[in-house]
Amino acid sequence: MKILVCVATCLAVGYYGSLATQSSVNTWFPTLEKPVFNPPNWLFAPVWTMLYILMGIAAGLVWDRYESDKYEVKNALVIFAAQLLLNLLWSILFFGLRNPMLAMLEIVVLLLIIYETHYKFKNISKMAGYLLVPYILWVGFATILNIAIWYLNREI
Repeated sequence: MKILVCVATCLAVGYYGSLATQSSVNTWFPTLEKPVFNPPNWLFAPVWTMLYILMGIAAGLVWDRYESDKYEVKNALVIFAAQLLLNLLWSILFFGLRNPMLAMLEIVVLLLIIYETHYKFKNISKMAGYLLVPYILWVGFATILNIAIWYLNREI
């Protein structure tokens, strides 16, 4: 049950982030110059859906260990919640506010908090830590992509 609650929470955050994304993905975003390694738009929804599911499973596995180590689990889940909110904020900054520079600064912080979440999760549940690896890799790629988009579209 804890895993289902966490997966549903992560998917809900993804849904709210997609609302900000949809406001610009077909209007403003196509007008931006993008690097050659920019993936096609259709790829983002299935990748993020899978990542949110993996994140939810990882959080549920950690939450399941609450009785054995309350302090560590609570601390890890607070960090997890922080990164989840930062994840949502990135969509708002990049697509909602159409501000790649601010989103670029924020995604670097997000990546660091995701890594901290991974570190705390793997100390509680090795499987939970492994489940966050694709998320770290994807957000690392998204960070490079965000930096490239900002650079290609900066006002000189």
